[in-house]
Amino acid sequence: MKDKQLVITADLIILPVLFLMLIWTVYWLDWKDYLELYQYGIYPRTLKGLRGILFSPFIHGGLKHIYNNSVALLVLLLLLQFFYKKQVWQILGWGILLSGLGTWLIARESYHIGASGLIYVLVSYMFFKGIQTKYFRLVALSLLIVMLYGSMIWYVFPDIEEGISWEGHLSGFITGMILSFVLKSPVYAEKVYKYDWQSPDYKESEDPFMQCFDDSGNFVIIPKEVLEAEALKNPYRKTLPVVYG
Repeated sequence: MKDKQLVITADLIILPVLFLMLIWTVYWLDWKDYLELYQYGIYPRTLKGLRGILFSPFIHGGLKHIYNNSVALLVLLLLLQFFYKKQVWQILGWGILLSGLGTWLIARESYHIGASGLIYVLVSYMFFKGIQTKYFRLVALSLLIVMLYGSMIWYVFPDIEEGISWEGHLSGFITGMILSFVLKSPVYAEKVYKYDWQSPDYKESEDPFMQCFDDSGNFVIIPKEVLEAEALKNPYRKTLPVVYG
């Protein structure tokens, strides 16, 4: 299987667009009707707060909050769809559940809302998985992730910025790292060998061309009568410039 060409197709943008439409619709309804949806966020170590594990990624507290998360989600979901297409739903499903549960366990007593925990899952997963695979495109993706989002690592620590859920960020980062080890690596590209001798399964003794030579590299002349009598089939024998006397 040849490497994929880096082409953005319609099926790659459906998920990011639908996700963004959903969170913006929820935000608009919350702002329009004063629904106070923050109460459906994660409230640590309470039974009622568990519902926030599912709902909190879709609830945002302001334009700056939802805008910043939207840009990151668009980019990261596009990359996830292209490079890890078969793992998308596992990463999103387990990422939301485990990062939300981690936040519920360790966070301070307050409502925790927003998709930043999921963003940290995606950043962490794609970085660590790319390094683990050692496949050049996925390693390049890991380096791109570092360039774009490397500074996010500071926000997994407390007291960096007031009003952010560093606990959600930390839970997302740890979840992404764990998933990179647990989920199966993608079969993204298969090596294609131009010549038989490049393959790791190549056996010189079974190569018809190599059978025409001895250990010193000299051409082995087999009398025509022997070839005909034993019906030796070697395509290289017929084309070599050998004259039989």
